[in-house]
Amino acid sequence: MTQLNKGTPVPVPHLAESLVSATVGKWLKKPGDYVQQYDVICELITEKVNVEMPSPVEGTILELLVEEGRTAAVGEAICLIAEPGSAAAAPPGTASGAVDQSEAAGAADGRDNSLRSRFSPAVLTLAAEHGVELSEVDGTGLGGRITRKDVLAYVASGKQRPAAPAVGRQEAKPAVAAPAAQPAIAAVPAAFQDVRSSGIHLSQNPPTPLLPQVVAEAGNQREYYIDVTPIRNAIARNMRQSVSEIPHAWTMIEVDVTNLVVLRSKLKDEFARREGINLTYLPFLIKAVVNAIKDYPILNSVWAVDKIIVKRDINVSLAVGTEDSVLTPVIKKADQKNIAGLAQEMDQLGKKARAGKLTPDDMVGGTFTVNNTGSFGSILSYPIVNYPQAAILTFESIVKKPVVINDMIAVRSMVNLCLSLDHRILDGVICGRFLQRVKENLEGYNLDTKLY
Repeated sequence: MTQLNKGTPVPVPHLAESLVSATVGKWLKKPGDYVQQYDVICELITEKVNVEMPSPVEGTILELLVEEGRTAAVGEAICLIAEPGSAAAAPPGTASGAVDQSEAAGAADGRDNSLRSRFSPAVLTLAAEHGVELSEVDGTGLGGRITRKDVLAYVASGKQRPAAPAVGRQEAKPAVAAPAAQPAIAAVPAAFQDVRSSGIHLSQNPPTPLLPQVVAEAGNQREYYIDVTPIRNAIARNMRQSVSEIPHAWTMIEVDVTNLVVLRSKLKDEFARREGINLTYLPFLIKAVVNAIKDYPILNSVWAVDKIIVKRDINVSLAVGTEDSVLTPVIKKADQKNIAGLAQEMDQLGKKARAGKLTPDDMVGGTFTVNNTGSFGSILSYPIVNYPQAAILTFESIVKKPVVINDMIAVRSMVNLCLSLDHRILDGVICGRFLQRVKENLEGYNLDTKLY
């Protein structure tokens, strides 16, 4: 039973102004563990980023009040910690054993199976991979919860049904009569029944293995069910809001970046030795963009119904793709940084994004978005404006093309820049001039351009 007077409640912290809740993704500590102040006790999933939750106090963890996968409001207690000297405190060497014994006793006599139907994403994935019916597995975790070790032990016992073959693109084969079999979809755990009833349907292409998934098979039809994470839900909401509220328009311009290609080729090796990071084309583009925004500051604005708010700071949101989402960390005051400084901050934000180490502060304050779609080989795209900003620019793939210069044909390195805009704020004339200025800035790079 939860008794708040027996320990110090640890609440969900106020991570950012716009965040009102967080989901416990994974507990890194268990009841009975002794933690120092600032030790990481769990991972929190928010609408913007995933963060590690440090313990605000030192002591022994008494109870986990919020299980993995459950959302708690800001300020709501997620666990209890007995601080040293308090009535609930226990020696760190014995607390864990006491909790383990109580859990084992509860599992043995069946008194506490309150969490048996709660399955972590790792357990669901492992069960689907080995064809395990979770209702047949004995849980040894807190509240009778099934752990990865329980699933692996069940697999080792040889009681599981044969695992379904890997799903992928297969050549069409003649239909062969086969004995009727119980559809595997019946084995989907109860935790996914709400997902099934929602009508979510994905294609036969396997999803990224980093996402929790359950394979379901009915006859020759196969489906994958994927939990919608808070970050994915936030992306969906923001994209829907953008396309429903913002009247989109877009325009494109072609830029000759031959001089930029030569410049980067000359500087990249020395820059890598000096800074320890790769010198890409993107910092050159961002520098060209922020200098153009200085000339056309209306691009750095937001719509406010009865007025247009023009931002003085140029904070560039940089679209970074991860395995399961697209994040937009922000380069603050990008107009005050040189090309080398932009490259360094881009590298830091990119690494933090892919490692899941971004903080809420890294994600707020953006005023204009840049996306390097050319890294995927794209040559033309129509991006959705990053709400509530006024515009987003994509940098497409650099391609060598025959180009007419002074009535002569030459092979040049060309790139497309695609600009999507909020037509409430921006019109074709101003955006055309802005793109022309970006083009001039990019084509103005030469061997004398300085990085610092």
